[in-house]
Amino acid sequence: MAEGVRIDKWLWAVRVFKTRSQAAEACRTGKVMIAGQPVKPSRETKMGDEVHVRVSPQLTRTLRVKELLQNRVAARLVPEYADDLTPPEAYERLKIISHLNYERRDRGTGRPTKKQRRDIDRLKEEE
Repeated sequence: MAEGVRIDKWLWAVRVFKTRSQAAEACRTGKVMIAGQPVKPSRETKMGDEVHVRVSPQLTRTLRVKELLQNRVAARLVPEYADDLTPPEAYERLKIISHLNYERRDRGTGRPTKKQRRDIDRLKEEE
């Protein structure tokens, strides 16, 4: 295999991002770091690098490069190419936060009225 692979290509290949352009944009906006430094999309990654990716405001994933690859792989093969070092508590916290923001309406009640929408917004602001 080559000496290194572009970080945006590697992140896309191990399915951290859905598209390579999303991976490149994350690099450009400082959401991808290696050794505590933000990286450009063209940065060559090497085996053993620890990559920190801020996927959402609540979750920063930490991955270790096990193997370099040029093409996208099946989801079941990702563990062969990357170690997920993200603590399980981070995933739990994300799960809890997503459940807190979940709104449920009874089936058949339709969309909220303007007054109901204002009440919902007011409740969300209090949290």
